[in-house]
Amino acid sequence: MATPREQTAPGEIPVLIAGAGPVGLGLAAELGRLGIPCLLAERRDGHVPVPKMSQVSARNMEFCRRWGIADRVRAAGWPEDTPGDIVYQRSFLGPELARLEIPSYAARDRQPFTPESPCHCPQIFFDPILADHVKTLRPVRLRYDTALESFGQDADGVRAVLRDQKSGASEEVAARYLVGCDGPGGMVRGSLGIELGGLGVFAHSINIFFRSDQMIGLHDKGRARFHRSIDETGCWSELIAIDGRDLYRLSVYDDPDADADAGAYLHRMFGGEFPHEIIDVTHWERRDYVAETYRVGRVFIAGDAAHQCSPTGGYGMHTGLEEAMNLAWKLAAVIQGWGGERLLESYDPERRPVARRNVTLATAAFGAMTGIPAIGAEEAARAANGEIGPNVRALRDQVEGFAGSDFHKFQYSYEETPVCIPDGTPPPPQGGLAFVPSARPGTRAPHAWLADGRSTLDLFGDGFTCLRLGGGAPETGALERAAKEAGVPLTAVDLTDGPVAEMFEAPLCLVRPDGHVAWRGTEAPDGTAAKSIIDRVRGAA
Repeated sequence: MATPREQTAPGEIPVLIAGAGPVGLGLAAELGRLGIPCLLAERRDGHVPVPKMSQVSARNMEFCRRWGIADRVRAAGWPEDTPGDIVYQRSFLGPELARLEIPSYAARDRQPFTPESPCHCPQIFFDPILADHVKTLRPVRLRYDTALESFGQDADGVRAVLRDQKSGASEEVAARYLVGCDGPGGMVRGSLGIELGGLGVFAHSINIFFRSDQMIGLHDKGRARFHRSIDETGCWSELIAIDGRDLYRLSVYDDPDADADAGAYLHRMFGGEFPHEIIDVTHWERRDYVAETYRVGRVFIAGDAAHQCSPTGGYGMHTGLEEAMNLAWKLAAVIQGWGGERLLESYDPERRPVARRNVTLATAAFGAMTGIPAIGAEEAARAANGEIGPNVRALRDQVEGFAGSDFHKFQYSYEETPVCIPDGTPPPPQGGLAFVPSARPGTRAPHAWLADGRSTLDLFGDGFTCLRLGGGAPETGALERAAKEAGVPLTAVDLTDGPVAEMFEAPLCLVRPDGHVAWRGTEAPDGTAAKSIIDRVRGAA
């Protein structure tokens, strides 16, 4: 059996992470939690000036729950009694055309398939919370103003050159692995020569970040999270309330004019003049890209370095943090000596298809938004008087279709993976407005509340978890012995509650550290079968 960390040479950093955005920070948070030393290098100073991201998905909130920061995220940036409505309107001074009502956090019930719920926490609040947490983890070194300038690799490791952005001094560091979380313009993917596949750039957008403490009192739409503007040109923009008070971001969907007048867009959105202070104007490209591979040798990519999508639907950071969680435990297992090479090989086939799916969904969501029919002033005025024209009716029908939850972000399974053991059952149903939890190998293990107030998800994370479900579950001694002989951390947990056991559809279920099911069975495996199972799920077979 390998001794933990015996393969890391003196002076060598187990994991070097380039980029301390939310994905790099999330990767460091999970590696640090698992006790893996890592260096997180960020070329910028750590200040987050604009809210590029605005919502933390329910799945990402489950990760925050694991890290112990979920309460801080929920408390940041959004009053708990403010509704999250989405309003469709001609302008703030014009008629309201449709509204999707979303209860405030204080009034909202959690979904039955997760212990968490999506949380409005824009990046200007989320990144600092995550960074503060990472700074408390002893295995993690977070260095701002430090750029990854170059790197090379061989069979034994990675050698990288870091440059201090303030002094200009450079240093060479040795690492076992490098993970590029340095965004779409970062140097890691480019240095590796990894190509991008997808539709490419399909819109040129403008974000206008501004402050107005008087706007809320100058219109009749009330407080909401989104206000989407529709006129004779169609649905052309959305305004998002950043903090539920006086910070807002207007996103113009498509305008390639680099000299576009931000003030004119604010006037069009509001329907007239209103007091405001423009903080930032950013021109950016909406993209549909996924990297052709997520790994070259000892170097991996994650987040926007690996995929780029429209923020419509909230798939960007959601996908990136899932990648970080998938990769973290696999790197930890190999560094600690119990994970096999196939474990690292599984990162690409597990995560890249999910990224392609999510990017496609984001592009489709943007298409649905910009495909909302144009509504002229006359039809809008008639709608305000109760006369519903064809385009307003089409809009309201479409808005009803937007109702639902975050369940689609959970509705996938790792199909092409060398480290899960199929049981012959069909994939969970896709589509529709109902989520069916599944414990089929490759899926995220189901959530259920336990008698002590914990979620089943709270049982996972520190190693493999073998669930013995129901009153007469088979013994797992052989499986536990096989894990111990291979150095695999494994905890056996008895869950006798009948409804909980029914969700897993088998009396034995082996769950990975990232919360995905690796194997399930109806009978206790003997010694040979147990060894085969353990070797497969740890990537050694």
